Amino acid sequence: MNSDWAKIRADFPILKREFYGKRLVYLDSAATSQKPRQVIEALTSYYNNSNANVHRSLYSLAAEATELYESSRLKLSQFLNAPSVEGVVFVRNTTEAINLVARSWSEANLKPGDLIVLTEMDHHSNIVPWQLAAKRHGATLHYVPFGADGLLDLDDYRAALARGPKMVAFTHVSNALGTINPVQQMTEWAHQAGATVLVDGAQSAPHMPVDIKAIGCDFYAISGHKMLGPMGIGALIAKPEQLQKMPPFLGGGSMINRVEREYSTWAEIPNKFEAGTPNCADVVALGAAIDYLQEIGMEQVAQHSQKLAQLAMEMLLAEGDIDLFGPGPGVDRGGLISFNFKHVHPHDVSQLLDSEAVAVRAGHHCCQLAMRKLDVAATVRASFYIYNNEEDIKALQHSLQAVRKVFGTYNG
Repeated sequence: MNSDWAKIRADFPILKREFYGKRLVYLDSAATSQKPRQVIEALTSYYNNSNANVHRSLYSLAAEATELYESSRLKLSQFLNAPSVEGVVFVRNTTEAINLVARSWSEANLKPGDLIVLTEMDHHSNIVPWQLAAKRHGATLHYVPFGADGLLDLDDYRAALARGPKMVAFTHVSNALGTINPVQQMTEWAHQAGATVLVDGAQSAPHMPVDIKAIGCDFYAISGHKMLGPMGIGALIAKPEQLQKMPPFLGGGSMINRVEREYSTWAEIPNKFEAGTPNCADVVALGAAIDYLQEIGMEQVAQHSQKLAQLAMEMLLAEGDIDLFGPGPGVDRGGLISFNFKHVHPHDVSQLLDSEAVAVRAGHHCCQLAMRKLDVAATVRASFYIYNNEEDIKALQHSLQAVRKVFGTYNG
């Protein structure tokens, strides 16, 4: 296992960039991670040496491309301990994975009056698809609230389960609060109530060991670009029996068995859900990203991100003009911190931090329900990954002075 963080940082070419004469301090990995040279090289190597359409031809180059493509499916299955490699469906991102389920599973399972349980901390990608599904099928929605501590109200969750929902969908790690939800327990309770379970793993798969078999959920959705892979590739990891009962999401080449004039029959899973020419090169590069993370070890990845988040929290708590959101000190959280100056709009904070070459996200983070619950329009979010270090936390602290220089000190 490689935990030489300085050596790891050196693998990321973009971190050599400077802005305004200062080194780049990239603190927005919750939005998208940077890419190590090993992933970039895997992407270019595919196009330089192995580019061909997969699953279609018998010549050697196409067979090589297919082998590379399918080897990444196996790597991802093993990386997340998926129920079966056949249950790994490649899509563009977490959003498409959830939309696939909300469209296809709902078509086979939802009827008027059925209940779908979500949470107030969910990303829009795990809200809007279910709103659309509920409208199509006449279902209703319930949102589990969270408290001032950033934790879900599990009593409300149990009460919602007592109403017999058909689908329960929730995030593993909140992208706005950093909350790590007890997904294994929540899944067990939901199954006891007869519900199907989808977990949004966009923020968890990159940052901690994930064991989908142990979690027990029916569907788990991820994005490759948040875990060192390219943009435009993600996956739905599902129990095969669920996929086998669902109608196709998209129609076209590769997903068929036989096409007649009036009907078609479908290919076996996962091909049934991978219509058309797939994103072969990015799938191969995602495999390289998985190799990179496994060489480090996901336990070390988790410890590193959480250590930096705790250091940032301690630093921000000492600042009298800043409010923090989400779980407090001593509670395990994802590798991100959301905060606001008491007297400055988050967008202004982000722009002023940018003048110090510190890149943070400011906005509602595609979590408008959570922002309303917090009674804020937006927050500033600093998020950390394997290439960040304590110097980045110090740079963040120093950059806050740029805000105070422009807007003055908070007088209460």
